[in-house]
Order: sequence, then C-alpha cells, then structure tokens
Amino acid sequence: MYKQKTETSGRIAVVGDRELVIGYRLNGIDDTFIVSGDDANKKMQELYSSNEFGLIIASESVRGKLPANFLSQVESSIEPLVLFMPAQKESMHEESLSALAKRVLGISIKMD
Repeated sequence: MYKQKTETSGRIAVVGDRELVIGYRLNGIDDTFIVSGDDANKKMQELYSSNEFGLIIASESVRGKLPANFLSQVESSIEPLVLFMPAQKESMHEESLSALAKRVLGISIKMD
C-alpha cells in the first residue's frame, strides 16, 4: 500500500550525515538536517508526515535507523518521494563540488 498523492509545495529536504547534508546546503537547499542515532528516525518521521516536502533525500545511514514498518511505508511512497543516498566510499576518488552538483543535481555552479 502506498501513500496517496497530495498537494505539496515541492520543497526538498535533506537529512543525514554531515557529508551529504553540507553538499546540498552549499547548493542552495535550505531544509537540511544533520542527524545521527535515534534523532535520524525522529527527524525522518517528522519530515515525512509534515506534508511540506515533495522530495526527501536521506543518507543510507538514516535508512538503517528506521523501524521496518515505517521503512516499508517510506519506500512505497510517491509523495513525498524518499531517496536514500549511499555513503561515499573511501576508495572512491574525490569530486569537485561543481562536478558533484552537476552529476547529482543536474546544475552547474560557477566558482570564481
């Protein structure tokens, strides 16, 4: 069963590890939340039930903190759409902020 589509403002929220959140904050997303432990579950439930967001981007570590029944609800939801982003592996090469924004968000950032 999935959550019925409702009118939302189309806002984007980002919740999770500092590394994920800071990148989106630098790209102009205002609703960003650095969380860990039990705060991750609480914040996700708050954002999900607020009906203020069309998209919630969360780090994979947040996914692991969600109870199974809530995770099932989140994964089958259309609105808000919830995307879980994997943590960057230490073995992966570093990308510049502008290259990361282009790849993940599809926007170009001019850096002088």
